[in-house]
Amino acid sequence: MAKFRKASAETQFLRGETGVDGQATEEERDPAEVEAEKTKEQALRGGTYLGREFLTWLLWQSESSESILELEKEPLTVVFIDRLMVRALVGEVTEISAKGMAAPYALLVKQVMAGGLLVQQARLQLTLGERVFQLTLDAENLDVRGGKLPTLVAEEESERVDERLYLTELLSSAIDALVQKFVALRSTSEWKKTEVPQLQAWLRGEDKAGVSLLKTAARAKGR
Repeated sequence: MAKFRKASAETQFLRGETGVDGQATEEERDPAEVEAEKTKEQALRGGTYLGREFLTWLLWQSESSESILELEKEPLTVVFIDRLMVRALVGEVTEISAKGMAAPYALLVKQVMAGGLLVQQARLQLTLGERVFQLTLDAENLDVRGGKLPTLVAEEESERVDERLYLTELLSSAIDALVQKFVALRSTSEWKKTEVPQLQAWLRGEDKAGVSLLKTAARAKGR
């Protein structure tokens, strides 16, 4: 009998893989496994899976507080704030929410994600030059919710309308630019060779030398 390798789309992402091989026929597999596989396929076709990859990668990239790219000759920085929802397609725990200004970067959240959960929804702050935007971004079609634009500077109502439209387009362009950078990286061989291993280590709370930050902190405390 052919063996079915159990691997959710999320754990494949953390290994840098893009598909499920070694599948058995539906007659040979447990009904629950068949249903789980159908759920994964639907998510992949709908783009939700790629959106989760993107948000997880963006969380990792944003922790340094450095600009991720330039847009209109100004640096664009991203910070995850307030709340974060992580989700898996299958498993005993399929969804966890964390709240608090520093919650998205908490080591406990990272350890949970290391078990195979990816970011489904997050509250972000985007800073482009001196302009500050806030929004909630969902992996499902990268829908924007609760967007907050920078303070308007125009005084005339007609000018304020134009400024609001411009800022809305600028926010859309910023999101598009971030997605394009991720997709460009995701399609290269460097994704599996360097990016995924580094992301895995980050989720495990390890420094560049591969040492657990929890163990390092414990040793320092014991001195």
